[in-house]
Amino acid sequence: MRNCMAAMLLLGWIFLDSQTLSAQAPTRRHITIDDYFTQADLFGLAYSPKYIAYVEGRWRESSNDRKTDLWVVPTAGGPSRRLTGDRASDRAPQWNPDGSFVYFLGNRKREGEKHPPYDGRAQVWRISPDGKGSPQPVTRVEGGIEGYELSRDGKSIYYLVHHAKIEDDWSGLRSKFSKLDYGHGQNRHGQIWKLDLQSHRAQKLIDAGRNIREFAVAPDGKRIAMITTPDDKVVSFEGQSRVDVWEAATGKILTPPEGPYRKKVSSPYAWLEQLAWNTDGTMLAFNAIFDGYPAEIFIVNLKEDTPQVTRLPRPTGIHVRGYGSPLAWSGPDNLCFLAEQKARVRLTRASKVTTGIPVFTYITAGDSVVEQFSLRPSTPGNVECAVILGTPTSLPEIHVVGQGRVTNVNPQVASWKLPQMSVVSWKGAGGQTVEGILELPPDYKKGDKVPLVVEIHGGPTTASYFKMQYWIYGRTLLPARGYAVLCPNYRGSTGYGDKFTTDLIGRENDLDVEDILKGVDAMIERGIADPDRLAVTGWSNGGFLTNCIITKTKRFKAAISGAGIVDAIMEWGANDEPAYAMVFKQGLPWMNPEKYHRASSTYDLGKVRTPTLIHVGANDERCPPSQSRMLYRALKEYVKVPTELIVYPGEGHGLAKYRNRRAKMEWDLAWLDRWVLGKSK
Repeated sequence: MRNCMAAMLLLGWIFLDSQTLSAQAPTRRHITIDDYFTQADLFGLAYSPKYIAYVEGRWRESSNDRKTDLWVVPTAGGPSRRLTGDRASDRAPQWNPDGSFVYFLGNRKREGEKHPPYDGRAQVWRISPDGKGSPQPVTRVEGGIEGYELSRDGKSIYYLVHHAKIEDDWSGLRSKFSKLDYGHGQNRHGQIWKLDLQSHRAQKLIDAGRNIREFAVAPDGKRIAMITTPDDKVVSFEGQSRVDVWEAATGKILTPPEGPYRKKVSSPYAWLEQLAWNTDGTMLAFNAIFDGYPAEIFIVNLKEDTPQVTRLPRPTGIHVRGYGSPLAWSGPDNLCFLAEQKARVRLTRASKVTTGIPVFTYITAGDSVVEQFSLRPSTPGNVECAVILGTPTSLPEIHVVGQGRVTNVNPQVASWKLPQMSVVSWKGAGGQTVEGILELPPDYKKGDKVPLVVEIHGGPTTASYFKMQYWIYGRTLLPARGYAVLCPNYRGSTGYGDKFTTDLIGRENDLDVEDILKGVDAMIERGIADPDRLAVTGWSNGGFLTNCIITKTKRFKAAISGAGIVDAIMEWGANDEPAYAMVFKQGLPWMNPEKYHRASSTYDLGKVRTPTLIHVGANDERCPPSQSRMLYRALKEYVKVPTELIVYPGEGHGLAKYRNRRAKMEWDLAWLDRWVLGKSK
């Protein structure tokens, strides 16, 4: 099938403005930590004939956070206009049919208000794109809503709420002592309501009896698709989620066959997300995201009495980008998605999805990474859309396909000296070609040997991308301080073929580590890296690999481990997604104890000689702080290696607060300066 697909593959290229993609902005000065907090981040967009609405987030030290506001920019180009400015975490914009209003979710709070819509809970709001007037509340639901969708005719709002449900035969005690935290039995059941925007009357359509993670309304309103789970725990979502479809004609819920995405795949632990209806409401697409295996797109065909579920074939070498990547139909049989290939991400259209062998066309091309996209409504023949797109020389901006960039949310970048960025390759474990992103100092000259920091991406079923990225883990900032940064796409990464991704299963703390270390060797052999000034860092799976690497070699002068796993059995037993460990270790701990043992750095911590800085969020459920405390205890109390542990109060798997992000970056720079460059305090 794969060879047949390759033979039938059609790659049509619609280039964006080449000047937008390749022009090097003038550079004047090295960046600083302060510059990080000047960045505007784009989190979503909605395309209409006249305007593009988008969500922009900015940091604020006084409130110690990054909040989002709503903006619009003319589709044809022109100055952007800010529509909201009260930092109410505005998000999820949608246009009404004639483009006279943009609807969105927001959490607005007024002093002393205890009732919606100004009690700080999420409600639907709307505002005119001309910027006149303030946001007007559309919903006033007690407790707030969790998601919404505007009907295609603009006359109704569908919205999602959840209510508490105490279950099982211990419900009496659970109710009596309801403030306790129980392992199970306290659940949230979802309801979908429909609000008529003329009469302002709300009608409950669906009481699912299950948790509803996501929903999508068919264009004609005759069906509503949902992703549901028995409860709201991640462990249920990754293995027991399913697609349900509510039929308006009968009021009943049907469940299309689950086998294609649970039993007829390599792993039964798919995360389901991004429901999308085709234009006539007969086909439904969704993503199935796997740990250890490439993400897949599944299609539910509802044209017949019995729904059929099939996997969309992929061309060889192309991966579906998972975790939050949207799907959208440009007609009844044309599906748009984000395709990942060798550190680039392109908007791609699959034509003839149900009527023959799909034909794949790249809508964007070149050295670019598309993060989000929005199609213009009512264009079944062509793909008219806007994308959030980043390049090696520019932070993500909004582009209109075929036209070019229409925003400039980070003009300050023109004054920065940017790193010299390239894609490099080397021979990894077993002679396999491995690639990575190399960032060199802005003023680097060929032949210079500079200190090297290896920055390892998380996942591992994702990748480091070929785009400008100034974030808290080292890219862009460290080159400004004279370091080279190597971001290896080691075995298990996506975008390099299915086998490259799946090779890591059963081989953690093995192939991945060797791929990375051979990349360091290559940078030394090419005269780029100073072998006496090496460091390694990573967050999440990158933290796990940092922990593994420092048990295998003493060559690194410093390590920075962020939210890293040390012990694989404890990972399975204590984190919120045990399927990750079960997939990579190919079973439960008592089934394959030797694989859990080999994947753990626990048993080799006595070999560590690298000064290690450790970061973790106090409320991290993905990589619990007990793992970091174990590493710290071993190194500090028993091995006597220089180490520091920083636990961030109130933070989860990522750092969301302004001061915590600043603290991490300042600690990292100080740690590297001391142990890699030999600088004193």
